[in-house]
Amino acid sequence: MPRSPTIAFISDVHSNLEALEAVLDDAGSVRVVCCGDVVGYGASPNEVIRLLRSVGATCVQGNHDYAAVEGDLGDFNPRAAVAAAWTAEHLSGESKAYLMALPREARTEVGGKRVYTTHGSPDDPLWEYVFPATHADLFGYYLEKVGADVLALGHSHVPYQWRGDDGGLVFNPGSVGQPRDGDPRAAYAVLTVEEGESRVELRRVEYDVERSAKKIVDSGLPSSLATRLLSGE
Repeated sequence: MPRSPTIAFISDVHSNLEALEAVLDDAGSVRVVCCGDVVGYGASPNEVIRLLRSVGATCVQGNHDYAAVEGDLGDFNPRAAVAAAWTAEHLSGESKAYLMALPREARTEVGGKRVYTTHGSPDDPLWEYVFPATHADLFGYYLEKVGADVLALGHSHVPYQWRGDDGGLVFNPGSVGQPRDGDPRAAYAVLTVEEGESRVELRRVEYDVERSAKKIVDSGLPSSLATRLLSGE
C-alpha cells in the first residue's frame, strides 16, 4: 500500500544540536517543517542551521531568529537578551543571511489539506503565545483567516493539539531544544493525512541532555539555561 502523506513538524530548536539530531533520526526520511526559533539559548547555532539546510527543512522566522540578526532585544527578558546577543556574536555571515531571509509564514499542502505555519500566531507571527486554554475560541477564526485546514504554531514550547467540529486542526509540536512542559525529552510532531483526515502524533525523543547542557556552560552562556534543559521547565 502507498504511504500516507506525512510531514514532521519541529519548533524552537534553539541551537540545540544534540536534540535536533535525535529528532531527525527518529523522524526518518520525511519532509521537515520548522515553526521558528532555530537559534537562541543553546550553544550550536551554526551547526543547527547547517543541519536543517542539509535536510531541506522549510523554516519560518521566530522571534529569537529575528533578534539574532536585527539586534532588537527590547521585548526579551534579561536572560533571553544575553543569549540573543551571544548568538548574534557567534553566527557566521552565512547563518545570518539564512535567518534574515526566513519568511514569517509558510503554506503547504499535505494530502489535499492546506497547512499554514507560523511561529507565534496569524495575528502576531513573532511574539504572541498561543495556548488552547486562552485561544481555543480563536482557532476557528485563525483557520478561516489564513484559509487553511491545519495550523502549525510554535513559540510556547508546549505541545498540544486542538480539533474543531468541522475537522479543522491546530497544533504545536512543542520544543526540540528547550521543552517547558516538565519533560526534558525533545518534542516534535508528525502530521499525516489519511482518507481525507488530518492527524497529528505528538512525539518525544531521548537525547544527550547532559552534553547539550555542558556546551551551554562551557560557552559562557547563563548556566540557568543549562539547568532548564535538565528539568524541562
